[in-house]
Amino acid sequence: MPKLLVKPEGRHGRVSHVTPQSAGWTYVGFDVHRMKPGEIVAAETGSREVCLVWISGKGKVTAAGEDFGVLGARMSPFDGAPHALYVPADANWSVTAETELELAVCSAPGGGDHKAKAIPPGTHEKVVRGKGSNVRHVHNIMPEDDNSAHSLLVVEVITPNGNTSSYPSHKHDRDDLPNESLLEETYYHRLNPPQGFAFQRVYTDDRSLDEAMAVEDGDVTLVPRGYHPCATVHGYDLYYLNVMAGPKRVWKFHNAKEHEWLLG
Repeated sequence: MPKLLVKPEGRHGRVSHVTPQSAGWTYVGFDVHRMKPGEIVAAETGSREVCLVWISGKGKVTAAGEDFGVLGARMSPFDGAPHALYVPADANWSVTAETELELAVCSAPGGGDHKAKAIPPGTHEKVVRGKGSNVRHVHNIMPEDDNSAHSLLVVEVITPNGNTSSYPSHKHDRDDLPNESLLEETYYHRLNPPQGFAFQRVYTDDRSLDEAMAVEDGDVTLVPRGYHPCATVHGYDLYYLNVMAGPKRVWKFHNAKEHEWLLG
């Protein structure tokens, strides 16, 4: 089984690269590019659809023959909601950095007649989940109810220092709707301040998979199956960008029975 913790490859250029082949699964791909002003990243989507997320910085973008102008406003992933852009299958896209730019490229199998579409901040309402030391702040980018993609689901979450997230433990690894959907998932982690760390555990009921990881700024974690809670430590806020995809574009999860009492 591939390692679930993927460390960044340097500080400039394509620093993260996850493919279905490297992850040992079927659907989700994820890249991060760190660019200097004037640098260009461009690609063809082929049979896959893409969601570009401006983690920080500004960049001019064209996609599917359309000029979307300069997107991006925040200079840190901890400073409000992101700009994003959906690009369908069988299309080209190109981003030219206007400032230092950190760009995420989220991908999954494409299909249907979806069109390229900018997703500005505020497209979806900010959601606060949890209570006490389990509070987190959610910016949906491509939720299941927006009907704008074939298989991609994309969301950002900020977990304040000392809090847990993706908790109580839940999973989505069975194609058993309406009870549970099968979704692969990546987490792209950032810490504020960046020298911090957090923890993530990925485990199954039978513990055939049970891996606990210390995650640092810029790490990607893979969730092929099982529960996947996070916890950050005192003094360090945790950001993560989630990409999910599976045979159906539905997020239906199953809570770990032993922890459901926490939802009361």
